[in-house]
Amino acid sequence: MNVGLARGWLGREKVGLMPIRGHSGVQGGAEVGCAPTLEPAQAARFAEVWGFPCPAFEGLTASEMVDAAWRGALDVFWIVGGNFLETLPDPAASAAALDRVGTRIHQDVVVTSMMLRPPADTAVIFPATTRYESPGGGTETSTERRIIFSPEVRGRRIGSAKPEWEVFGEVAARVRPDRADAVRFRSSQQIRDEIARAVPLYAGIERLGRAGDEVQWGGERLFADGRFHTADGKAQFSVVDLPPRERKAGAFYLSTRRGKQFNSMVQRERDPLTEAARDDVLVAAEDARRLGIATGDRVRLVSATGTLVARARLDDIKAGNLEVHWPEGNVLLCRDEIDRASREPDYNAIVSLEKLPPGA
Repeated sequence: MNVGLARGWLGREKVGLMPIRGHSGVQGGAEVGCAPTLEPAQAARFAEVWGFPCPAFEGLTASEMVDAAWRGALDVFWIVGGNFLETLPDPAASAAALDRVGTRIHQDVVVTSMMLRPPADTAVIFPATTRYESPGGGTETSTERRIIFSPEVRGRRIGSAKPEWEVFGEVAARVRPDRADAVRFRSSQQIRDEIARAVPLYAGIERLGRAGDEVQWGGERLFADGRFHTADGKAQFSVVDLPPRERKAGAFYLSTRRGKQFNSMVQRERDPLTEAARDDVLVAAEDARRLGIATGDRVRLVSATGTLVARARLDDIKAGNLEVHWPEGNVLLCRDEIDRASREPDYNAIVSLEKLPPGA
């Protein structure tokens, strides 16, 4: 936002802000309240619509849940989708955290390596449908605020797999039978109706029911009249407190390349933007000359957490910096490095780099 305001990217044609969110479901989930902490106004709205107060305590993000498991603070861990062994820093620590939970529940469309970790006591696997197999279809929200309907593909439902919402509702109804009618939905259309009732921002979602149906909340452009939702109607710059990150002489700043990847699934053996292979580390030509490294040489990267053996690839990158792919580079990342604002892991590190001798 600060950069956009400074550059004048608001209020003019062919400019704007585009937040790049995660995989499908992140944008819409956050906007309808699927977050560890509800804003007071949103919590009050839900309480008004549903007739009971929302929990006042602060929840945990996925990485915070894994940290709680590491500390032995979780008795039951219900994991829906994803694979912490491939998405979070320090995979060995994530594996150890999962092993310490007494009961794990996994709900996914595929079998993952995370499911196969031996539990401390019990592991339950719920097969889930994809969005295209979910009866009545579903929606996703794009980064441009479009709520898009995804229709059910008939005849693709497999075995006993159920849509995630159906399992959540059934378990919640059995835990709280006094509120079973409020949490056990009969169809995805009923869920869309409820979203429209509880989240005014999503008005129109209840009318989506066919392929191609969509609605864009806020209209084509936000703040087209030049006024923002602030006391004075003006956009505000924010003070960003960047944590210090010092490196010793000879060390490198390492960043992980997560573009063109969908969640934890590797789509291609080579990055479509750079043509770099999965085991390449991008090195500045200046640093490569100093260390006697050429493209294709085997190198070792070492951080405070782990070690990665890769192949050097000279590229247009600032001296003193390196880039590796994600999730391959996760072994170099520290599980304790969490961004205070987003509460997400820091997918960067400080590492040393050395050329390996032939045959090593």
